[in-house]
Amino acid sequence: MVDFVFLDSGTGGIPYLMHLLEIKPDAKCVYVGDTANFPYGEKNHEQIVNAVLNCIKVIIEKFSPKVIVLACNTMSVNSLDVLREVFPNQIFVGTVPAIKLAAKVSKKRKIGLLATKATVEHPYNKDLKNHFAQDCQMFLRGDPKLISFIEHESFTATSSEREEACKEAVKYFAQKDCDVIILGCTHFLNIKKEMQKVCGSDIQVVDSVEGVVNRALDVF
Repeated sequence: MVDFVFLDSGTGGIPYLMHLLEIKPDAKCVYVGDTANFPYGEKNHEQIVNAVLNCIKVIIEKFSPKVIVLACNTMSVNSLDVLREVFPNQIFVGTVPAIKLAAKVSKKRKIGLLATKATVEHPYNKDLKNHFAQDCQMFLRGDPKLISFIEHESFTATSSEREEACKEAVKYFAQKDCDVIILGCTHFLNIKKEMQKVCGSDIQVVDSVEGVVNRALDVF
């Protein structure tokens, strides 16, 4: 039996695992990246749910984890409800866009959500906005090109190349006058430093790492 299994659609969720281990270094953790089904963000709802269900069945049989963290926004918004219904005795923690945090820090009340196509198109984001950011305008951008760069090229790319890859997305939100960009796909965490550098001091980049890890530790 292990304490935590982190399931991701590739390698983007590794910062969640690392942050948890910083807080609880004795935790027994397993990281599962379903690269066989990458990219999740270009799949439809049914395809995403089926792929996640198959992964979860193997994870439970092999590891018997106390907590499964879906370290992927696309997996979470599409399949979390189904997983809790199919596996009622398993504890799941999902990852959703940090819209609440963005609304808390935004002064202009204009926030941007950068995510996969599947996450951007999911109605769950509208529910989060209506609940936590009613007085904000939210601009959405699905960016499969940037996600592909992160998964396949970013780990060997220079800092300048990673910054260059961020510029198109940052420009989009800057033109919308946003002062916050939400990283709504765990892959973007791997270039958060470069994205913040491109944004400068006018736009703050936020993510859900701290919130998700704290929740995982709370339910452990």
